[in-house]
Amino acid sequence: MNMKKMIIAGGSGFLGNALIEYFLPKNYEIIVLSRSNKETGNDALRYVLWDAKTLGIWITELEGAAVLINLTGKSVDCRYNEKNKAEILNSRVTSTEVLGKAIQACAVPPKVWMNSSTATIYEHSLTEKMTETNGIIGDDFSMNVAKSWEKAFQNCKTPKTIKIALRTSIVLGKNGGAFIPLKNLAKVGLGGMQGNGTQKVSWIHEYDFCRAVEFLLEENHTGTFNVTSPNPLPNKEFMKTLRKVLKVSIGIIQPKWLLRFGAKIIGTEAELILKSRFVIPEKLKVAGFQFQYPTVEKAMQEIINR
Repeated sequence: MNMKKMIIAGGSGFLGNALIEYFLPKNYEIIVLSRSNKETGNDALRYVLWDAKTLGIWITELEGAAVLINLTGKSVDCRYNEKNKAEILNSRVTSTEVLGKAIQACAVPPKVWMNSSTATIYEHSLTEKMTETNGIIGDDFSMNVAKSWEKAFQNCKTPKTIKIALRTSIVLGKNGGAFIPLKNLAKVGLGGMQGNGTQKVSWIHEYDFCRAVEFLLEENHTGTFNVTSPNPLPNKEFMKTLRKVLKVSIGIIQPKWLLRFGAKIIGTEAELILKSRFVIPEKLKVAGFQFQYPTVEKAMQEIINR
């Protein structure tokens, strides 16, 4: 049986590793485009150097690929000073543009190109559900980065390659992402609601993220998809569930002023916690995708017990 080729650009982080773990047993050869070259000891998994800015010998890897998945982008878990804001924007837009040029240079281009986007593209919302059809796309730094990112993706002309934008929410997993710091806070008694606790948390289990990628690939979908659980919930309930799963009885409430003060100290932004993301995966649901972890309690239990 011929192996299918998957290229993961910027695939050396948490989400890239989740995809590798999920797809390697499924007859995929996986090539990770990364700033660091490392040996894997596995013939089906290779790391290839790229700088995410310029065309190079790496473009030959794209020939005949079943799918290219671009996860490249500087982490938003930082202070939004001018230097970091420029890097957050440029790392996303430039990598997308150079991948578009690489696809155009291929004799046999990838069949599918999935490009990361973010559920943060939608406005802060406590009551209005943000779907792909009716979601209100806002206007601040984070939302404008998302818009520029998607515009760069859509502007790439790749007539032989299907394009899918993944508006992904917070991904909960064992070995990275937001779950680890939240779990550590809860374990020391700081797992109370954050701010007034009404802000909606949109999330997805790492397995469902990988399964959604597989579903979109196999069903030949195209366009923009919210990749998030169908059940976002208020921060107060999210943190309460986390304490329940961890069997921690005390959870000190963290008011907005304390979150903003703490964010400065640890070098991040309180917006990451305080923004209300009420994002619904309407298109995935309509297409028939079944979530294995539709509720946050089930998702957290699996991660804790794994």
